[in-house]
Amino acid sequence: MVYHIGGFFIGFVLDLLMGDPYWLPHPIRLIGTLISKLDHVLLTTKESERNDKQEFYKGILLTVLVLFITVFSAFLILYLAYWVSPYLGLIVESIMTYQILATKCLKQESMKVYKKLKEKDLSGARKAVSMIVGRDTECLDETGVAKAAIETVAENTSDGVIAPMLFLAVGGPVLGFFYKAVNTMDSMVGYKNDRYLYFGRAAAKLDDAVNFIPARVSAVLMIIASYLGGRDYNGRAACKIYKRDRRNHASPNSAHTEAVCAGALGIRLAGNASYFGKMHQKPFIGDATRNVEEEDIVRANCLLYITAGLCEGICLICLIVIGLLL
Repeated sequence: MVYHIGGFFIGFVLDLLMGDPYWLPHPIRLIGTLISKLDHVLLTTKESERNDKQEFYKGILLTVLVLFITVFSAFLILYLAYWVSPYLGLIVESIMTYQILATKCLKQESMKVYKKLKEKDLSGARKAVSMIVGRDTECLDETGVAKAAIETVAENTSDGVIAPMLFLAVGGPVLGFFYKAVNTMDSMVGYKNDRYLYFGRAAAKLDDAVNFIPARVSAVLMIIASYLGGRDYNGRAACKIYKRDRRNHASPNSAHTEAVCAGALGIRLAGNASYFGKMHQKPFIGDATRNVEEEDIVRANCLLYITAGLCEGICLICLIVIGLLL
């Protein structure tokens, strides 16, 4: 338990200090490559050979294979490291924990959008935001680009930081990589388009299930962060908009932290968006008490960091108490 607590803390600190530099090999890219290859093997591109039922079962097979390979690999690496030496195990667990969290990476990528907007480089801002959102960005104006970046920071506060942190606290890197594999599959094949409607359904439903509790925990922590963040944030409005708008999304989990962020900043997020050239009708989240501005990207990142710090602190206290009781 002592080594697990140490790895959990060191991994979080490493994430805050280093982020995800491009030169460093990352296991999530390997998971993505595995999903891509299985997608290519299992899902036919010939329209005449497509079958909805078969694609659904092949999607289940993809999900099982990716999870088995990911979890088994993580377990084997960690087991061998601790078998050689507890200190080597601590080092490996810390690195694995660091690679599962995405706090600094999320900030760095969204701040690239902020810098381009400050430089009045709309084309560059569209390109930067296209790297972190799934919607079409070519037609977005300055406000649309800023909104897309803020929504990504808000939503991924749960998906990229709090949810994996909770899985790490409960089951270490093995459970952490289980979560990241589910999340990566959803982001790659969980679309409701012609290609993935049936094939990606198992991954999408599993992602909804594993994020059900973390999304709500993230929202509560972000409301507390809104009260702690200073005069740029309105904790009372964050709570109010969360209660009112947390279900304003097709996903049962995605609007929770978006609603808190919109309320805390006093802005309106979401609304209609274009995906793969097709406009989708989406409800708004929050009230437009003022216009969205690029500084809101910075404010959203501050909220992310406070929320992440709260979650890490609470998890550490719980782990220490459990360790003392065992």
